[in-house]
Amino acid sequence: MADIIQLLPDHVANQIAAGEVVQRPASVVKELLENAIDADSTLIKLIIKDAGKTLVQVIDNGKGMTTTDARLSFERHATSKIKSAEDLFQLNTKGFRGEALASIAAIAHVELKTKQEHEDVGTAIVIEGSDIKSQEVVVTPKGTSLSVKHLFFNIPARRNFLKSNTVELRHIIDEFHRVALAHPSIGFSMFSNGNETFNLPQSNYRQRIVNIFGNKTNEKLVPVEEATEVLVISGFVGKPEFAKKSRNEQFFFVNDRFIKSAYLNHAINSAFEGLLKDGAQPSYYLNLTVNPQTIDINIHPTKTEIKFDDEHTLYAILRSAVKHSLGQFNIAPVLDFDRDANLDTPYSYEQKGMPSVEVDRSFNPFKEDTPKVKTVASTPTYKKEPSANWESLYVGLESKGTKTTTDFSEIHFESQPQNESIFKNENAVEQKQTTYQLNNKFIISTIKSGMLVIDQHRAHQRVLYEDFLRHITIKEGVSQQLLFPLELHFSNQEIALINQLKEDLESTGFIFQSIENETVQITGVPVNVPESEVSIILEQLISDVENEVPDSNFSATDLLAKSMAKSLAIKTGQSLTNPEQEHLVNRLFGCTEPNVSPTNRTTFITMTVDELDKKFM
Repeated sequence: MADIIQLLPDHVANQIAAGEVVQRPASVVKELLENAIDADSTLIKLIIKDAGKTLVQVIDNGKGMTTTDARLSFERHATSKIKSAEDLFQLNTKGFRGEALASIAAIAHVELKTKQEHEDVGTAIVIEGSDIKSQEVVVTPKGTSLSVKHLFFNIPARRNFLKSNTVELRHIIDEFHRVALAHPSIGFSMFSNGNETFNLPQSNYRQRIVNIFGNKTNEKLVPVEEATEVLVISGFVGKPEFAKKSRNEQFFFVNDRFIKSAYLNHAINSAFEGLLKDGAQPSYYLNLTVNPQTIDINIHPTKTEIKFDDEHTLYAILRSAVKHSLGQFNIAPVLDFDRDANLDTPYSYEQKGMPSVEVDRSFNPFKEDTPKVKTVASTPTYKKEPSANWESLYVGLESKGTKTTTDFSEIHFESQPQNESIFKNENAVEQKQTTYQLNNKFIISTIKSGMLVIDQHRAHQRVLYEDFLRHITIKEGVSQQLLFPLELHFSNQEIALINQLKEDLESTGFIFQSIENETVQITGVPVNVPESEVSIILEQLISDVENEVPDSNFSATDLLAKSMAKSLAIKTGQSLTNPEQEHLVNRLFGCTEPNVSPTNRTTFITMTVDELDKKFM
């Protein structure tokens, strides 16, 4: 039998590796930015076109590469970061596998320009699908410029699975945030389709957070500092009153590398226990510095997961440090062991009991002849005139010379309020209750064939969804004016999204006075929308737009209606009166598609009498 096992060609192996390393344009951004940081750059520029599908370019002022290194950098497992297996446990760089550039070059058109500081000219290399098209000498500034064009040009299936530009750009911005937050000493700038999105100068950590997430973030930050033999913690957590429902502002950095850890996230949530509203997520930006020999980074292709030697100790230290900071800055109630003892009530006073109050029980204010009160010698005496009789109040009412008589039949007295009888009116028609609420979650109603069980949250979502969709489509949303304008604060990216949705939001009933400088002023909201819910609705809408899946939402209008319906729908656990239950049932069956919620989930089920009979067999 002939041999059937053979070595794969390099370009095939690179495409297979690219499936793990390069999942979307944001993966390319992450790898190129980390390479620029490892090159000791102080200024890094990121240029994006069409959410990275057309172009991803990173320009840095690092140390550059020689001609040989530039050519060798696109070979598999070629790296300058490590030389032996022992180096894996002493990593001080971002990259170490030597797979990124080879994988990217296998599925895109790559153009590299690089020059070292002491060289007069640099090197330019053009690669398309692992094939080197040209290598030549070029005049270029110090550092490296690497352009990745037409990503997944030779893998159409992968390109077709990319999300919309809005979603892909959101992922790119997330990666940019993670890298920029980990290195505040490096200046970063980002351009998308020719527009400057970020311009982050070199700064300290607090200024970097404020520059990314907006000026209003500064007042939300609580510093966290802790140094032990095992772990050094520095950074900030957000005040509980500013917590959001999304996890967009949760960042862990271990040795300047962004990681995801559900275990450490639980430590933060535990420190905030009792301070957050239901469903709210705390914000944190924490740098953890540990001994590189106590962690293993090489367990995930994207290097966002780390294995720690002693996770339990890290958990306890992190939870304690955050809890201490919240108490130290009067965010959480704490026991005050440093109180001023002089302000306490002495124990001797407690033994004396309550002060006595003397009362003259014989005093009667309605008595005519009141007894004289003895006064102190220093107090001046006075004589109290005897009070007149009550008949004197009516003296002079009769006119001089004539005597009038009062006809009491013409006097109208204030009528007494009529109290309802505590007994039932026998003639009143007794109304039958047709709906019942079960566990404050389901509404049970009867039909001819049996029983109807309705999920109140999903049913209300369907009703609100069709209402909002109709208002947006015909642009006849009804507004209720606010007495005072409502001012909300968002980041620059969130402001851009609100501007995109402004017209549709106005169709639902929102009235915007101004949208500028990270501030949104609202003077009108849709009817039946409480003022306190406006910020929650907009935050939920922004989160939905950022995570939009194009296949499930045919337009921004549909997405907006779904998001607002989800935010305003009756929640599970809310008690409803009988008229409210009946109104919801009637509104549901007046909808175009009452069977499913806007997210295609069942809103009600029916159980026939025959099915109930079978249960008792």
